[in-house]
Amino acid sequence: MSMTDQLSNEIEALEAAARAAEAQHEFIEEIAYPAGVQMAVNFTCDFDAMLLRRVLNEPPMQLAQGEFGGRVGIWRLLELFNGHGVKTTVFTPGRICELYPKAVAAVAQSGHEVADHMWEHQVPKDLQLEADHLRKSTQALEATAGIRPVGSRSWHTQSLLLEEGYIYNSHGTAHHLPYYVRDRDGENCLLNLPFHFAIDDAMFFSFAWLASGNGAQRITEPGRVMELWWDAFLQQYRQGGYLNICLHPFVSGRALRIEMLDRLITRMKSMPGVWFPSCEEMARHCLAKHPPSAPLGEK
Repeated sequence: MSMTDQLSNEIEALEAAARAAEAQHEFIEEIAYPAGVQMAVNFTCDFDAMLLRRVLNEPPMQLAQGEFGGRVGIWRLLELFNGHGVKTTVFTPGRICELYPKAVAAVAQSGHEVADHMWEHQVPKDLQLEADHLRKSTQALEATAGIRPVGSRSWHTQSLLLEEGYIYNSHGTAHHLPYYVRDRDGENCLLNLPFHFAIDDAMFFSFAWLASGNGAQRITEPGRVMELWWDAFLQQYRQGGYLNICLHPFVSGRALRIEMLDRLITRMKSMPGVWFPSCEEMARHCLAKHPPSAPLGEK
């Protein structure tokens, strides 16, 4: 085969892959917000505590960082959001219900959403074991929070999420607005509420993150992060868009970052027409105003 033919075949394969990926996605080009609303901001928390660190077999000091999130950070974030009247969604691994049940219950009792974040921050490769993990997480969250979760931030198989009654995932980043995604067979349609790692506190404030060496540390001045996120907010505000901010209690629960978030929320609230729903509220709004071309779970 000539170089030209080989290149042509590679281009055709790439184009076919692009078409297949495009067929899996159904985008919402403009959100029809309620009267008076210019844009929506989802403040979300990944309440991992030390679970991810255990999965990665990280040293004791990193486990202690996770414990801070469960003992202190989550309570500081709850106080912050309650004080501002802002609804948040706390994506919570099922095992956290065993480790910090009072915190999980307090989230729900304060009117915030408790959502799934896998059983122990990983998805088994075996489909039967994966289904068992999802059921255990769902049941633990329902028993602890008093309400069955309908949202997830996970790598779970979409058909399993739909079988358990989930209406959205908040994991993919294929668009800046909420969108629908189907599996490779064009089935099992599920709404996705996108976030991006540039709007994730762990990308800026993590010392010894994932056992990285000193040269790879990311300790950013909070004021700098505030301005970056404010710029992202303004861009989406002008477009009538959407922003999903991802926080971690062991990261943003530190005193200096709580103060930064307080200033950021105050600044956002000074702009007219900013809606701070939970992810469930945002998902139900999209499902009602912008339903997919086929119902969830159908082709």
